[in-house]
Amino acid sequence: MADEVVRFGILGCANIARKLSRAILRTPGVYLYAIGSRSLEKAQAFAKDNGFPSDARIYGSYQSVLDDEDVDAVYMPLPTSLHMEWVQKASEKGKHVLLEKPPALSTEEFDKIAAACELKGVQLMDGTMWVHHPRTAKMKELLKRHDLIGNILEVHSSFFVPMKMHNPNFFMDNIRCNAELDALGALGDLGWYCVRAILWVHDYDLPASVIALPGAQFTKGGVITRCSASFVWGDGSVASMHCSFHANMTMSLNVYGTKGTLDVQDFVIPYEESSAHFSVRSFDKREPLDVNTETAQTQESLMVQNFATIIKGIKNGTGGLDPSWPTITRKTQQILDAIKLSIEKGYREIQLKA
Repeated sequence: MADEVVRFGILGCANIARKLSRAILRTPGVYLYAIGSRSLEKAQAFAKDNGFPSDARIYGSYQSVLDDEDVDAVYMPLPTSLHMEWVQKASEKGKHVLLEKPPALSTEEFDKIAAACELKGVQLMDGTMWVHHPRTAKMKELLKRHDLIGNILEVHSSFFVPMKMHNPNFFMDNIRCNAELDALGALGDLGWYCVRAILWVHDYDLPASVIALPGAQFTKGGVITRCSASFVWGDGSVASMHCSFHANMTMSLNVYGTKGTLDVQDFVIPYEESSAHFSVRSFDKREPLDVNTETAQTQESLMVQNFATIIKGIKNGTGGLDPSWPTITRKTQQILDAIKLSIEKGYREIQLKA
């Protein structure tokens, strides 16, 4: 039983599902078992284009994947507005859920998602891939070295993607700019990673307050396409995040301590699949410490593997639900809520409650 394969189903044919399909195919101990779309023809084309196994089950609806008793877990890259409905349906069928970010439109909505999963004993994990990369563990190890970094004073994180360069009609026809499908826009799509990175540096300790910075941009329908925010902790440490669908490609994370700094320029998606780089500069060392972390698996594959390991433990009785993942997700969602609320209230400071 310990080596039992975890069978994955995918709900929807979004572009990001291509990357996860590839990751599942390359991950030991899991099987790309089923795909469901609102159109059977679309599901068939997706399976063919992405190298699904010849015996994969192809369905013309999301519900059919959930009704398949052999599916253990589902990856859900659906628009955010559909998450609550389909996670609840998946949990009713006992399917573990790997949920694309942002997981919900609000913390209140996420709480309903998490409660549904917990009630039915299914694992919930969001699709923040970079936290599973071995570079992330190495960065945390060095951040904990007081002789290198000292006390952390500031963290700054930015994620920019110039969407119009990829699609001139992006702001008119992409779901991430559709208020009815993904109302959080750039904040949910890009800002999620920045907020998670800042929380990760602070060991997921929520800041005392959040304030959005003036200058946010919106579509005609009111969806955020660019925004920034600053955070303050009770000990006086601060952080800032910046996300944009307009600015040149940037994925930076910078941590400043009393003795040194840590810099990474591709924290969301490493430039190379097999290795990832970051640097540490310390007051006590003249030369920067450049670290290169090798990996035989992509961060997407490692995420799938970590998720499947939890599921295998549940199935064979050697483990149980890991509550740390939905807890981390909820804290990230809380900060997104605070940023959005601050913008709506004219960039006022928002106090956070643990």
